[in-house]
Amino acid sequence: MAEQFVGKASEFKDGERQIIRIGEDEIGVFRHAGEFYAYSNFCLHQGGPACEGLTIARVIEPLREDKTSMGLHFHETDMNFVCPWHGYEYDMKTGAHIADPRVKLRKYDVVRKGDEVYVVA
Repeated sequence: MAEQFVGKASEFKDGERQIIRIGEDEIGVFRHAGEFYAYSNFCLHQGGPACEGLTIARVIEPLREDKTSMGLHFHETDMNFVCPWHGYEYDMKTGAHIADPRVKLRKYDVVRKGDEVYVVA
């Protein structure tokens, strides 16, 4: 497996992403909470650019003991990204589809060498 240079970690602000190409593959590289994540930019729904849409905090709905809603809230740390074609939403840390966690984008390893960030593909 080859390593593809993405950029310098110090040049990535938290919440930013970059789309890179390795051979035939497009890969979205995200920085969230100081960590880097890389996924195939091919949405599992209909092949849209999965990594190019909104990034948004995970929505949670706490329930009372009687199972009634306490309202919708944004999670303080968990982030998702949304394919812009049809709204398929994926977990930033795992690449899993929010509605069906068995469905996951291909995940790539990210390696840091000092301030340099590489994707292994």
